[in-house]
Amino acid sequence: MNTDTLSPAKGRITEEGLFELNVTLIEPKLKHPTIFRHFDELQPGEAFRIHNDHDPKPLYYQLIGERGNVFSWTYLQKGPDWWDVEIRKNDAAKGETIGEIAAKDLRKAEVFKKYGIDFCCGGKKTLREVCREKGLDFEAVEADLGNTVQAPAPAFDFNKWDADFLADYIYNQHHKYYYTEEPTITGLMEKVAEHHGGPHNDLHELRSLYRTLVQELNTHFMKEERVVFPFVKALVTARNSGNMEQLSQQPSLTEPIQIMESDHEAAGDILEKMSRLTNGYTPPENACNSYQFLFKKLKELDEDLHQHIHLENNLLFPKALAIEKELRK
Repeated sequence: MNTDTLSPAKGRITEEGLFELNVTLIEPKLKHPTIFRHFDELQPGEAFRIHNDHDPKPLYYQLIGERGNVFSWTYLQKGPDWWDVEIRKNDAAKGETIGEIAAKDLRKAEVFKKYGIDFCCGGKKTLREVCREKGLDFEAVEADLGNTVQAPAPAFDFNKWDADFLADYIYNQHHKYYYTEEPTITGLMEKVAEHHGGPHNDLHELRSLYRTLVQELNTHFMKEERVVFPFVKALVTARNSGNMEQLSQQPSLTEPIQIMESDHEAAGDILEKMSRLTNGYTPPENACNSYQFLFKKLKELDEDLHQHIHLENNLLFPKALAIEKELRK
């Protein structure tokens, strides 16, 4: 990154040699454009930091929505007065991403789960980058990944499926699952929160998070079913038939996919908060049957959504973008 073009009056060079932008000194309407300019000037593998007086998470979603999931976002300080974040542009030349690793062999996803590595929403980082961010022993994680060859092979090799077939599978397996289970979970949530949610009980917060998740998913699924999945099928049809007429009337798929990935990040954050709040969906001792059943259903929903996001972020979207790139040469 060319530090000569940065704003020295609004930042400083850290001991590690990274430029740190003091966002609090920037005029409000110029905050995000300034940060985006600094990000765009980064070379792959380079980073800068931002210093702010509140959590800049909305910027995180905006970066994904406008630039794609091509960066690392590491909190160095999280309040209560100051938030410091390191933003690093991913270097694709450094090797396979964890999403690509999981896409090739889903057995390795169990290793990522063991170490708390998000291979769904955070799948565009390399293993070394993730281990550095989380303070993990890279060699130990790599060794565990190598041991997965002894485990039974997954029932499906999603990586071999064509994009249109994969889109249909995601709809039938995951969207329909949600449409079937959501009314049951919502009813249980309301019942348990009303009967067991005292004035200081976490159930009220859990219900609020769940309601937000449902709103996010309802809108997200509609966008996928009306825009993204038909677009993916049109790409496959154009490639197989050689007829580019329908495709020529379509804009690029890149922007819709970036929006989907941003939605996935938001849903992933909600799921993380729900899991943390419930200690991994562990019901309290002596919980009634409805309470236990609710937590069981929430855990199943969490697992299904993570698998759903993995199939889209790490398989469907890259496949579709590769077809589009080939066709639009």
